This record gives sequence, structure tokens and C-alpha cells, in this order.
Amino acid sequence: MRPKTTSRTLPPKMLKRTKKLKSGKLWTSYYYNGRDEVGKRLEIPLGKDLNEAKRKWAELECVAAPVETGLMCHIFDRYERFILPDKARSTQKDNADSIRQLRKVFDSAPIDAITPQMIAAYRDVRTAKIRANRELALLSHIFNIAREWGYTAQENPCRGVRKNKEEPRDFYASKDVWEAVYALASFELRDAMDMAYLTGQRPGDVLRMLETDIHDGALHVKQGKTKKFLRIMLDINGVRSELGLALDQILARPHRINKSYIVTTEQDQPLNKWTLRLRFEKARSSAAEKARLDGNEHLAGKIEKFQFRDIRSKAASEIASLHDASKLLGHNDKQITEKVYRRIGEEVKPTR
Repeated sequence: MRPKTTSRTLPPKMLKRTKKLKSGKLWTSYYYNGRDEVGKRLEIPLGKDLNEAKRKWAELECVAAPVETGLMCHIFDRYERFILPDKARSTQKDNADSIRQLRKVFDSAPIDAITPQMIAAYRDVRTAKIRANRELALLSHIFNIAREWGYTAQENPCRGVRKNKEEPRDFYASKDVWEAVYALASFELRDAMDMAYLTGQRPGDVLRMLETDIHDGALHVKQGKTKKFLRIMLDINGVRSELGLALDQILARPHRINKSYIVTTEQDQPLNKWTLRLRFEKARSSAAEKARLDGNEHLAGKIEKFQFRDIRSKAASEIASLHDASKLLGHNDKQITEKVYRRIGEEVKPTR
């Protein structure tokens, strides 16, 4: 074969094409210098990404892909480009933070060179133990996706590697804590607390609830995290439920004009997560201060531990049936409901 006069740094039969666009940007793409069925020269597009182009070239040449194309930096790049955008915004940010940590150790490593021992060493070195668990879970998913993309045929090295021990949050918002904060809450915070407790949904799902979600005798919920659909009934055996009564009261308020979001401010604006946080922290701080002035330091300490997310656990804990609690929270596995969300002891009978 005649030696290349251009693209000499590329593998044999791989070509680079560039041209200047009207916008002034330089367009670059790669091609395979092949032949069709009758032997006529044919340029097969390999794409604009050099790393992926080399992998496609290797497939056409029936040879192993160059080692440098299997570096984790390329896999991280592709994962961030194609997988992260399909996740929820909060998950995207969380995953991006985790990938930044993972890159510090694995960016320059070939995927086939990573072993379970290296994964375990990463786990042990990380000082943020719970955070390390999230990073290893993400790394495991990245390996699985990389296998689908053809970067490796080896077993996922994260498989079987122990995670750091985690203790589920066990705070339970008892009646005295709930009433102390609720008494000093603004009406929109009370609405949010009521909806979170009566529906058992996550804070983000509560804030996204619309008036149009109420139809056919139910509040229809699509969970943001799991995309699961729920129909929370507003009447039980012909009797209006507490959720139904709460919604009736909320929707009857005179300031409601737009008829859009269920939880809104006095100006009929939807309550966002930042406003919710400020409202809740203000009510909690005031409630703790009041408890201290009343000489109840123990209650003040409990109030200060109360977080809005604990309302979902309070709902799960106060439903007698584990089956019903799991259904309301949208869990397919009752063990998750029991282990993570039910925070009061099981009701049992005494010996006598």
C-alpha cells in the first residue's frame, strides 16, 4: 500500500477530513478508506469523535481496538454525553460530582486493567464513606454501560466488592415535634406538610402536583425518581378522606386564580424547593426557640433534628399495614419501606 501523505498519525486506511464552515468553525470527521463489492474505492464514515472512530476502524479491520481507546477517560466522557442527560437534574448533578472524584483515580486506566482489588482500595481510601458507596454504585453502572458499548467483555470489577456500612436515618417526627413546627408554619408550608404527609410522596413530587392531577376521584401522581404512576384515592368507602378534605380546603382559598400548582404562596406562585426550605427552617427555628423558652430542652433538640424529608417516613411509620405503606410510597420491595422508612417499632401484645 502507498504510504500516507496526510493523516500520518492515524491507523492505516483511516482518513481525516476537515473543512471550514461559513460560521468560521472547523469541521472534522473521520473515514475508513475501503472498497465496495466490485472493488471500487469507498469512504466509510467513522464519525467525528477520534476515539470512537478508531474503535470502528478496528472493527472494520477485524483487529483489537487500540489500548488507548479503552481508557476510562473516554468512557466517562461518553457516559456524561449520552447517559447523564436522560437522568433527573438532581441526579445529573450528583453523578457529575461522583464522576469528578472517580476521574482522579481511574481516568487514565484502561478499562480491562481495573480489578476488584483496585475498586476496594478506592473504597478504603475515600474518607467520605457514604459518598464512596454512591460513587462505586455509579462506577458499576458505567462499567455495565461500557460492556454494552463494546469497550470490554470482562466481568464488572465492582461486582462483589463490599460497600461501606450505612445506617439508615432513624429520626421519627413524633406528634409533639410535628405540632410545634406546624403551629408556627406559614399557610403554604402547612399545605406542603399536609400534602407530603397525606400522600407519602417525596418533597419534589409534592411541589410538582397540579390541580389538573385531580380527576376521577383521585390525585394522580407520577413520581419523579422512579417515574411510577399512583392514583391516591380521595374517597374511601364513600367517605371523604383526610387528603380529600385537605385538597378541598386548599383549592377553595380566594387567592387562587391561576389554578395550576396545588401548593402555592399567598401571591399564587408555586412553592419551589428553595422557598420551601426557607419556610421550613424558619418555622423549625422558631419552634425550637419557643420550646427552650418554655423550658423544654428535650423537645427543642428533637425539633432541630426534624427535616422536611422526614415527613415521608412519618407517613410510612403511621400506616398500620406495611403493604399499604409500601404501596403509597411507590415501593416494589416492602423491605425498603420497612428498613428505611418505618421508624417506629412494630406494635405487639404483652406477655399477659
